Amino acid sequence: MKFDQPATRNPVDRMKVVGKPYDRIDGPLKTSGKAPYAYERYDVVPNQAYGVILGASIAKGRIRRLDTSAARAAPGVIAVVTHENAGTVNKAKAITAKLMAGPNIDHFDQAVAIVVAATFEQARAAAQLIAVDYDRAEGRFDLAKEKASAVKPKMDGPADTAVGSFDDAFAKAAVKLDQTYTTPNQSHSAMEPFATIASWEGGKLTVWTSNQMIAWARRDLSEVLGVEPANIRVVSSYVGGGFGSKLWIRSDAVMAALASRVAGRPVKVALARPQIANNTTHRPATIQRIRLGAGSDGKLTAISHETWSGDLPGGQPETAAMQTRLLYAGANRITSHRLATLDLPEGNAMRAPGEAPGLMALEIAMDELAESLKMDPVALRIANDTQVDPEKPSRAFSQRDFVGCLSIGAQRFGWDQRRATPGQVRDGRWLVGMGMASAFRGNLTMKSGARASIDGKGVVTISTDMTDIGTGSYTIIAQTAAELLGVPLEQVVVRLGDSDFPVSAGSGGQWGGNSSTAGVYAACMKLREAIARKAGLMAGDARFDEGKVISGSRSFTLAEVAGRQGITVEDSIEFGDLTKTYAQGTFGAHFAEVGVDSATGEVRVRRMSGAFAAGRILNPKTARSQVIGAMTMGLGAALMEESIVDTRFGYFVNHDLAEYHVPVHADVPKQDVFFMDEVDDKSSPMKAKGVGELGLCGSAAAIANAVYNACGVRVRDYPLTLDKIIRSLA
Repeated sequence: MKFDQPATRNPVDRMKVVGKPYDRIDGPLKTSGKAPYAYERYDVVPNQAYGVILGASIAKGRIRRLDTSAARAAPGVIAVVTHENAGTVNKAKAITAKLMAGPNIDHFDQAVAIVVAATFEQARAAAQLIAVDYDRAEGRFDLAKEKASAVKPKMDGPADTAVGSFDDAFAKAAVKLDQTYTTPNQSHSAMEPFATIASWEGGKLTVWTSNQMIAWARRDLSEVLGVEPANIRVVSSYVGGGFGSKLWIRSDAVMAALASRVAGRPVKVALARPQIANNTTHRPATIQRIRLGAGSDGKLTAISHETWSGDLPGGQPETAAMQTRLLYAGANRITSHRLATLDLPEGNAMRAPGEAPGLMALEIAMDELAESLKMDPVALRIANDTQVDPEKPSRAFSQRDFVGCLSIGAQRFGWDQRRATPGQVRDGRWLVGMGMASAFRGNLTMKSGARASIDGKGVVTISTDMTDIGTGSYTIIAQTAAELLGVPLEQVVVRLGDSDFPVSAGSGGQWGGNSSTAGVYAACMKLREAIARKAGLMAGDARFDEGKVISGSRSFTLAEVAGRQGITVEDSIEFGDLTKTYAQGTFGAHFAEVGVDSATGEVRVRRMSGAFAAGRILNPKTARSQVIGAMTMGLGAALMEESIVDTRFGYFVNHDLAEYHVPVHADVPKQDVFFMDEVDDKSSPMKAKGVGELGLCGSAAAIANAVYNACGVRVRDYPLTLDKIIRSLA
């Protein structure tokens, strides 16, 4: 099915099942411990051995000597695999260089060897017996020091944009702001660690792994191992969180596959929590310079957003200026991205890459501008709304109820009670303040397919390689099928996360829910046609309701039409050029109230609230769960999350959850989420958009702005730890 024209009225619009707050159908399995995660799959293949990865103890250099003799002689050891005996590994691919060391070392804790043993304890003990001598090379680990050497990167879309004459407009602006903001390196910290079971049968490989994008995993394993994709099966039925870190295969998958090939038996591997921070990916730190010029009425006349980040050679920048191209009106504007080479572990996608750190800076800048203008921050944002792409005015937004989010969000939060002058509200020793920020995340879609079948009992089965990373994919896919085929939700079976199924959009970029359900829509519409045809009905006239197909006075149960052999079809959704014709985005407004201890500078978030416009909400319960989780992640980004680099040795020091701080229950306040009543017919036949990352975009800045309103201390260097506050606290 091709989606290249705005959606018209279709069966989803009935909203009998779609749009209802159903509980997650995978919930009972997960809460009872019956959902099989990758490392727990004892049932899939017998004779599993255990693998433990040894990581590099330097950040840059070469392996001079690698002695595995003691490890090979250790009790229970089956094999020790290094670059010297791993067999066919495609070193030409950049992904290989990151996932397996030898002889070059690209970053600290890069996989040097894997020990395979009969038990985990034996493998772990033997791994410590491997002797590695290195020739250490000087590395680059400090973004601020390398900023001057940063270059214009290759990236999807232009690295720089320019419209109008920024310099002239900024020079003439009645009110100006020119500030630099920094965001730190951050770790994904998903609950489920990276884990894989790999098993070879002849020349065919099966991996049970924790991965967000099944088709990508199959492709990358094929390239690395030199095996045809048809001979690789990837299974990821349940994923315990990923946040982007599991978009691509990591060392657990590659090393498990290599180890299984050498050992001649299935091998299971999990990265220990302290390995994850340095062995996998992270959100890169940024330096962002923002210049804003406005008239006395608050209308922006000049906007500049320049951003710097770092990565390994051949890496990608953190695209922190992307939202600035679309969020606010302004005739004269420039954005730029620069990338420095750093020898730290790989920087890559983490929930809302680009917009999350970009709005952490931009939305403080807007708050500072509002103060200079003596203007309410909500009013400033409303004054700079636009219904067209500011860089391409001929391209209108498909739907943009940004002003509605600001207005309703402010009303629900009680924004009118805010005191504009900082430090005016006390609650005992606590200084209390309110802050707000805009939310924006681009609406992305990807081709997505599914297989739909119905059997002689009237049970509908949907099979697609889509993954559920805790987002509710099982549930919204089941709702989509139930709606289109007119059956109860309990009569739908959803099978996910297997490369034997049709290729889907996968989970990432906030595209998963909208794209995958659109793919299921395409398959179910094709199944409706097949059912109607078999029943001797005209597909265009047929209705599907209460387990029946109906046309005029004729009615058949789906079970009797399917018969003993059943009916199975496949189809996919392919998206055309509507994103070129229409700018597509999701919008929102965050509000936060905090308390700052007047003696210690400690910050406590008291409540958070947000209003969001993200197209049709397919399931309000699962969508709200995504947003409050993202808001909580924003709380962590604002106040505590930071991967601290030891610039002497080039690694993240706080590489476990004892020292890398994330919010716990006691940190999370009351959270209010409101979804605007919106459908977007330019987005997909579901008329939905993504929502999983929107709640993170801007939430940290709302907290930072509330801290300033509470105590008058403006911190432009995240996270807002108490040492940064107390030194300026009156």
